[in-house]
Amino acid sequence: MRITILGSGTSQGVPIIGCDCHVCTSTNPKDKRLRTSIMISHKGENFVIDSGPDFRQQMLRENVKTLSGIIFTHEHKDHIAGLDDVRAFNYLEKRDMPIYCTEQVEKALRNEFHYVFAENKYPGVPSLDLHRISKKDPFKVADDLILTPIEVNHYRMPVLGFRMGDFTYITDAKTVAEEEKEKIRGSKILIVNALRTKEHISHFNLKEALAFIEEMNPERAYLTHISHLFARHDEIEAMLPENVSVVWDGMRFEVKNEE
Repeated sequence: MRITILGSGTSQGVPIIGCDCHVCTSTNPKDKRLRTSIMISHKGENFVIDSGPDFRQQMLRENVKTLSGIIFTHEHKDHIAGLDDVRAFNYLEKRDMPIYCTEQVEKALRNEFHYVFAENKYPGVPSLDLHRISKKDPFKVADDLILTPIEVNHYRMPVLGFRMGDFTYITDAKTVAEEEKEKIRGSKILIVNALRTKEHISHFNLKEALAFIEEMNPERAYLTHISHLFARHDEIEAMLPENVSVVWDGMRFEVKNEE
């Protein structure tokens, strides 16, 4: 199973419009961060976790020709805003796009993309196949690809992370309940958000993310959802323990789909 980092930036991406800070003006391609998302590629099928405002650009950059489903973590715009662009896959693959989301996210999608759910649809709008998920139950997106939801708290908003075999992906976390941590333990690879060094109301900062990683004790961990207020890519790397790295857009690695 291959994981591709589609985007590793926070809600405004990096660089931020109009900003002249040393991160936003960096010439290192690894400091160009689209909104946070990953793609899971398994036995010829691709699944994306979150379709933010950069979804179209991410699909073009990775030359994605087939997409078997989109899995949503939560309903904030930087995670759902690109959903309209699944139209291209509807056309290419002649089928509805499977969407996996909680009831709360579904309500947001029905509001933000009301025309998709209209009784009399305008020709050419996206066509979706909704699948309701919850933190309680693992769900299957392919014959041998099962995701276990992990609920984290993004200030007061519930957000889902997901475990697939040896791999766990978490974004937009500030706190994690003990019962949810049990779902993560034993993961060999963990991706978790780390917005910046200073504390934030709804995201792990670096100190909190590293403490969480130490508690979960994966073999390898990666930081994502990076703000321009953090540091440049190479500067962040210099702050990290040996088994922790910061991801970059377009990064790929292989994981096992078994626990």
